[in-house]
Amino acid sequence: MNTLAEHVTETLRNWILQGILAPGERLEEIPLAEKLGVSRTPIRAALANLGNEGLLEHQPKRGYAVRVYQYEDIIGAYEVRAVLEGLACRRAAHKGLSGLDISRLKACLAEGDAILAKGVLLPEDHQPYQQMNITLHETLLKAAENSWVTRFATQAQTAPFASDRIMLWDDHGVILRSHNDHHRIVAAVIERDGARAEQLMREHVYYAGLLLRDNYERLSGKTVPPAHGPDGRQA
Repeated sequence: MNTLAEHVTETLRNWILQGILAPGERLEEIPLAEKLGVSRTPIRAALANLGNEGLLEHQPKRGYAVRVYQYEDIIGAYEVRAVLEGLACRRAAHKGLSGLDISRLKACLAEGDAILAKGVLLPEDHQPYQQMNITLHETLLKAAENSWVTRFATQAQTAPFASDRIMLWDDHGVILRSHNDHHRIVAAVIERDGARAEQLMREHVYYAGLLLRDNYERLSGKTVPPAHGPDGRQA
C-alpha cells in the first residue's frame, strides 16, 4: 500500500475499534472518500486490507460491512494474543534485545510511570498511555524476529475489545497493575529469562481478558453467554 492508503486504513481501523463505525454498518466508498477528503482508490485499498484482517466482511454485490464479533470470538482473540505475545517475549529474551530496543522499552516504562504517578488517570492521559502501551507491545513483538508471530498476534489485536489500540478502562488501579506487569516483563526479557518472560506476558494478556469478561455487558450492552465446564455442561 502507498502512504495515503496506509493512513486511510489506520483511520478506518481506529474508527472500527473505537465503535465510531458500528458492527454491521455498511461502508460505501464514495461517502467515505468524501468524509476523509481522498479519492476512492485509497478507500478501496483500505477496505480490502481491513477485510483481510477480519475487521470487515465482504458482501457480494453490496461491498463491505463492519464485522459483527461474537463474545466467543473476542475471548478467543485474547487466548491467541496470550500465547503469541508470550512466545514473542521468550524469543526476544533468548535472542537478546538490541540497545535501541532496550532504550525504547525503558522510555515506555518511564512514560507510564510518570502518567500513573499522579494517582489518578486523567482523560488527557488516555492517548499518551495508549500510545506507550502500543509501542511497548510492538517493540517486544518485533524483537522476536518472527514474522508469523508478529502477523498473527497483530491480527488478534485488531478484534474489538481485544486491541491494545484502545483503552477500555480509566481505573487507575487496573492500569497501575497492568503497568507493573510491563516492568516485570521487560526486566525478564532484558535479563534473558525466556521462560519467565513468556509466563509473565501470558498472565498480563490473560488478566486483560478476565477484565473484559467481567465488564463485557457494560461495555457492549450485550449479555455474556453462560460459561460451560469441560464436559459441556453449564458451569
